[in-house]
This record gives sequence, structure tokens and C-alpha cells, in this order.
Amino acid sequence: MVLALALFLPASCPQGTGHRGHRTISGVVLSDGRPVEGAEVRIQATPITARTDAAGRFTLVEVPDNVRVALTAFAPGYYIAGPMAPVQGGPVVTFALTRHPVEDDPTYSWTSAFRDAGQAANCENCHSDPLDPQSRLPFDEWRRDAHGMSASNRRFLSMYNGTDLSGAHRSPDTRYFERRDYGVMPQPPDLSVPYYGPGYTLDGHKGPGNCAACHIPAAAVNAPYETDPNRTTAAHRESIACDLCHKLWAVNVDAATGSPRSNMPGVLSMKFRRPPAGRQLFLGPYSDVAPGEDSYSPLQRQSRFCAPCHVGEFWGVMIYNSFGEWLASSYSDPKTGQTCQDCHMPRRGARHVALPAKGGLQRDPGTVFSHLMSGASDVALLRDTAVVDVEAQARAGRILVDVKVTNEKAGHHLPTDHPARNVLLVISAVDAHGQELEFLGDQKIPEWGGTGDDPSDYAGRPGKGYAKILEELWTGVSPTAAYWRQTRLRSDTRIPARGVDVTHYEFRAPTLAGPVVVTTRLIFRRAFKRLATEKSWDVQDILMNETRRTVAARPR
Repeated sequence: MVLALALFLPASCPQGTGHRGHRTISGVVLSDGRPVEGAEVRIQATPITARTDAAGRFTLVEVPDNVRVALTAFAPGYYIAGPMAPVQGGPVVTFALTRHPVEDDPTYSWTSAFRDAGQAANCENCHSDPLDPQSRLPFDEWRRDAHGMSASNRRFLSMYNGTDLSGAHRSPDTRYFERRDYGVMPQPPDLSVPYYGPGYTLDGHKGPGNCAACHIPAAAVNAPYETDPNRTTAAHRESIACDLCHKLWAVNVDAATGSPRSNMPGVLSMKFRRPPAGRQLFLGPYSDVAPGEDSYSPLQRQSRFCAPCHVGEFWGVMIYNSFGEWLASSYSDPKTGQTCQDCHMPRRGARHVALPAKGGLQRDPGTVFSHLMSGASDVALLRDTAVVDVEAQARAGRILVDVKVTNEKAGHHLPTDHPARNVLLVISAVDAHGQELEFLGDQKIPEWGGTGDDPSDYAGRPGKGYAKILEELWTGVSPTAAYWRQTRLRSDTRIPARGVDVTHYEFRAPTLAGPVVVTTRLIFRRAFKRLATEKSWDVQDILMNETRRTVAARPR
């Protein structure tokens, strides 16, 4: 965690001479009295840096006279040192680097993010502005973000416990039958009694499973298969906790795929650097955070940081794979692509990562990543993701419509991750009197688009559904989001990154001449409608795109 950030310190005079209006600053970086080669020396909160040579010496050249200088030094394996201010005629600027812990201590107690815990290192102390309800400081954004609420997310808990959103109503326990060749198998739910959707705890498992490995990783780090999401307390319950993310040292991946290994979600694929008693270590994306027990980690700016909780394979079926989808796309090209953080931790114009009164430096807003991580509930992000192109014409008594949907800006499939997410393409054609034209094709929205008389029940209407459809192996329930059961992939109609999907529709032209309006809507749903209804989830359809084309129809 970025904690005590020093303010710029004034330099009395230039230490060396340079071009007019500029100066040169020199010094040395040591550790245990020995030179450190390749250390980065930086003027805090600026891009002005120098690297040390084999003798540990550095020279900053062309330093503008109007820059107030506070120097820091960093090398891998060390705490960031500084800040130091060079003084004319004073001693050579000398940094003494201290090594940080290199082993992970599983007895470490996580530091709470909340100031109520009464510790100097609690994140809220410095990274929050209680007077600004729209604060863009990291703690405040994290509290408003889904990652800051993953442990208490009522939809997650309703899936885990088999209840409705309130938690007051629970589905009956899963019924089983025995087959001599396969053993004990689950039966489909009995819909003659009140049913509130599936739940992990309904199935009679002997342990709590590994759900906490992603949803409550601080609690699950030492016991990924023994952590009950209903029973965690204190700092262990702080969702995707600040201290946990800022102690993530590495991500274990399969060398052949570049992704976490099969069935190793969350903390099962994470390596930490938890310090021993009496020490502290916070890993962050800046190499100039000092004074404090901080160190720089390039992983913080890499997509691999996100991989453990965004790759998940169960029973041999890939369930979550937004990281793998990104890895397989052109977005992963290090020269022309984008990282997960570029889109999901976008720069929103913030200039501080800590309150100035707490030592927060003013930074280039292009270097400050938001902790309000855009995702499946971000309407603006979704509306900017897909492009829909429509061509409509009248010909031979018919209205012909071609629709091209391009996944233009998502660096992964559309939709991605949770298998209940789906996108619907809804097409309609109406005449001058507002009457819908007869549809003559067979390109229709599947049953999971919603059956019934509600205007949002789209099954059977012209259009298409984009989703990963899982079927439970023994009950036949499909689509299902109960992926802890054995499932198989029935279909996957999602659109890959920069992929294009084209569909064709034909309507019978009206009997009288007049304009025909063809409307296309692209609608995002965070869950299949049946599941959302069973669990009384408070999720609304999100309109991602809407287009209208007018066709001059001749009489038939």
C-alpha cells in the first residue's frame, strides 16, 4: 500500500552545473556499503530518472532549475529510499538501500484498510477524503467498487447459500438418486415447491469449497478450501483487500499457456511477500514512494496481476477466462495492445493517491490509475464496447436487414467471465402505423432470452443471443450458472475481442406504401432472466447500443 508520501523538498542550489536554466545532480547508491548497479534514481513524481553504473554512481542531467528536487532510489529487492534533497557544497548525495523480506510469512496478520482498526498503516488514514463523497482517492474508490464488496455481495452469497437476494428464503436441499454404474447423482429441482435457484450449500458438500479463494482471498490465503464465506470476520472479510493486493508478489502460471493452471483460482495461484513480525512491506506501481516500507512492483501494471481470479476451470470446463481471452487477442501485444488496467483501472484525472495533508504528491494524471474498476455494472463502459452496423432495404415484397455486431473495445469475449452473463440482439420492424411486420426468418432469440408476456421477454423474437451456455451433466438444467456441479459446454456464441458477428433478417413488407422503421437493440444482462427471477436479483437490462433505419417500402 502506498503510505507516507513525501512532499517535494526544496533544493538550496544546484549541485552541479549544466546548460543555462538546467543543472546536473550526481550521487551514489549503496547497500551495506557496496555499490548497487542498475538502481533507479528519480526526482519524485516526475519522469526525470537516472540509472546507476557498476560503481553505484548516477548523474541526473538537464534538470530544470525550476524543478524542486526530492530524490528517491529503488532497486529490485529493496525498499525505496529517500527522499533526499541535494545541497550545494554539501556531501555527495548517497542513498543506502535496505533489503526487504524475500520470504512469505504465513503468520502475518492482514492490515485492515479501515481507520477504525486504529493502526498507523490503515489505508483509510491517508488514502481517503471523508469530506468528498466523489473522492477519487484509492480507498474511497475501492469502497464503491465491486472488488471492495466481493465478500458481502448479496448475489454471490445467494448463489453460495441457495437463497433469494434477501437471504430469507432458501431452496430445498438437492435431491439425489443412485445409478449403479455412476453412483449418486443430483436430480433436477422440484419446481412444485418454492424454488430460489441453485446454491453450493444445497448440494451437501463436506467442505465450504474454494469460492473464498477469489471472493475473500485474505481469509482464504492459508486455507483456500476451508474458508466459509458466511463465517469470516474483521480484516479477513475485507473482500479483495488492499493489503492483499499490495503484497501480491507473483502469479503462478502454466508455462505452456501463460495462464494460471487448471482449477487453481484466486489465492491458489498467488504468491505473496507477507513480512515477518516487526517488519512491513507494501508493493505498488510507483518507484518513488518514500519514506516508508514500500517497494516497486511491475506486476501492479500487468494484466497477469488480474489473472488468478479471472481464469477458472471446473470439471474440465473453462468457466471464467477473461484473462485467457485477452492473452489470445491482439490486445496482449506489448507494443500495440492494452492491459486489463488500461480499461478497468482507467485514468480519471486524479492527481493524488494520498491526501496532500498526509504527504500526497501531485502526480501526472496519466500515471494515476483509478480504483473504481469499471466492469459489468458500468453503463458507460458497456455502451462504448460494441458497434452495431445495420443495412436495411426493401426488395420483392420484403424488408431485408443485415446486422453486423463488432466487439470493438473489449479486450476479451463479449460477454465474459461469469457464465450467467448474456447479451441479446433484438430486431424489430414496424410500419407507418406502428404495427410490427411479420418475421419470415428463423434467426430468433433463444428461450433463455425470457419467455412470457413481459416486454423484456425476448425469446422467439427476431435477433440473437450471445452467451456461454453450460448444461448440468446429470440434471440437464441449461443454461446453468451452478458450475461447481459437473457441466458441459453446449454452445458459445460470444464475440471474441475485435471479432465480428453478422446475421440476416427478413420481414414481410406492409400492404401499403410508407416508411418502415427497423430498430436494433443490443442489451446486456448480468444474469439469465430465469435465474435473476428465481433469486429476486436487482439487476436491470443495460442498453449497450440502439440504431434505427428507415426504409421506404413499396406496396406488395
